[in-house]
Amino acid sequence: MVLEQIRVGSDNFCYVVYCPVQKKAVVVDPGFDAAKALQVLEKNHLFLDYVILTHYHSDHSAEAKQMKTVFPSCKIVASKEDGKRLSVKPDVIVSDGSQLKVGNILLSFLLTPGHTVGGICIIVDGKVLLTGDTLFIGDCGRTDLPGGSLEEMFRTLQEKIVSLPDDLIVYPGHDYGEKPFDSLGNQKRTNKTLRARTLKEFSLIP
Repeated sequence: MVLEQIRVGSDNFCYVVYCPVQKKAVVVDPGFDAAKALQVLEKNHLFLDYVILTHYHSDHSAEAKQMKTVFPSCKIVASKEDGKRLSVKPDVIVSDGSQLKVGNILLSFLLTPGHTVGGICIIVDGKVLLTGDTLFIGDCGRTDLPGGSLEEMFRTLQEKIVSLPDDLIVYPGHDYGEKPFDSLGNQKRTNKTLRARTLKEFSLIP
């Protein structure tokens, strides 16, 4: 499994994950600029199986239609709730426990509401956690936009994220932290949003 973290726009991260043996790839959150992801695909002679959108916000999803124009057979992947809000209709709907294969790579999905109603995170081969705008390095996604919920975010972080293995490497949707990625174990120890133990404590985080 190979993962390329690509900075798009001012601070968004897009990801190309691919199987070097079967030359199959997935692009996660192409954002406003598909060109960089397409360059990675071309440079490595990859076939695009899926475009996965962690949530519907345009800074993550705007170029999904362009990816499909270049690779007509690729499938757009999103959750049911956020899929309703996309400008392009999803081909595959995922939720908790859904899995997809890309070559020899196993993608496992978690439904992680809080930033949006249908936000998702992706576990890649049991090694990497792509968190979109659910979890950042040192923080979590904002909950004051339409569809956001402080209560849902707290529940997601405590019930879905904290219970995952420490050795997963967190790759977030934005470059907001002091580093572009980190182990989940270190985030559990240092991230204020994961350290909060009650909803009240969580709600008081600046």
